[in-house]
Amino acid sequence: MFNSRSFILLVCGVASVVATNPALGQTKADNASRPISEDLRDIINEQSELGKELQSQHGLLRETQSDNRQDVRQPTTQLTSGEYSITQSWSQEENFRRPYHVSVPQNAADKKLPVFIFMHGNGGNAKEAMRGFTRGRRKLASEFIMVFAQGYRESWNIVSERSKADDKRFIEAIVLKLASYENVDANNFTIMGASNGAAMVNQLMIESRLPNIRNYISGVSPLNVFQYDGENFKAKGKDNNYSEVATPMTGKRLLNISGTEDKLVPYGGGPSKVIPAKDGKLAFVGAERSTFLWAKQMGFAGDQFSRPTRTEGIVESFSYLGGDVVHYKVNKVGHGATHGISEAMLLTFLQGGEKTDHQ
Repeated sequence: MFNSRSFILLVCGVASVVATNPALGQTKADNASRPISEDLRDIINEQSELGKELQSQHGLLRETQSDNRQDVRQPTTQLTSGEYSITQSWSQEENFRRPYHVSVPQNAADKKLPVFIFMHGNGGNAKEAMRGFTRGRRKLASEFIMVFAQGYRESWNIVSERSKADDKRFIEAIVLKLASYENVDANNFTIMGASNGAAMVNQLMIESRLPNIRNYISGVSPLNVFQYDGENFKAKGKDNNYSEVATPMTGKRLLNISGTEDKLVPYGGGPSKVIPAKDGKLAFVGAERSTFLWAKQMGFAGDQFSRPTRTEGIVESFSYLGGDVVHYKVNKVGHGATHGISEAMLLTFLQGGEKTDHQ
């Protein structure tokens, strides 16, 4: 018999999401007061594709909430601003608490809001990214629940980075947890990353089966040659061997942002002069080619565009599928090209994309 602190166990790779139930005897018909078996069944049923995959895995992942001035013994069905965490174990750590920071707009009462998850670049910090990103994008922050996740050792596990953590499961666990709140639009998640964080965005787009994620935004990191070998998309695999052919989900939207003068990630593709890989320096697919490959995967049947569909200042747009797959070419700008995109341009993509005669 469960006491006043009941728990839900959801198998999630190396994980289980843990949440407390309200006191027994509460009769309000909401998710937090339903029997434990119904909660678990509903979560798995809603994520049917992922549920089958997750049930075949082993291990536990625990979700906790902290530092947001709430008593964790008094759960709420409304997501609030604060610091939350996922606890994971992997080769480098045991029961390691990984934080993510949430900012809920003040006018969010009685609304189901979309969620915008941001992943920093190599050497980055989630709290600092949160301050900097939201300061210049106030309209976005007023319309979306903003989430900033922290990479282990300030990196994300792609090819030869410092982190060997299961970042796919980390981000998916965040999505699944947040999707359970009443003030969250469970089917409208956006994941954006910058540099190393964008490389993780690409990998999530390749491998994740979560239906909740609608938009992906990769800032200054198109596909690398481990993720796409010239013929196929590749799953990362347990030891980062990228040996398994993957078939990304269709029906997803992508925005890629790249600068023509990028010295770390060559705009036209080829090896980086700086970023390491297992056999030397990490090589990339060209930014325009990478975007076209994603457009093909999402159903585009034409040829790669040789000219932009629209030009706004130094930014040239290459828009496929009615604005569902878009590349922003930022001319005369380097690895900071993400900052060359205005908030209005970002919102245009998030709100449905560009409609052009080029489609």
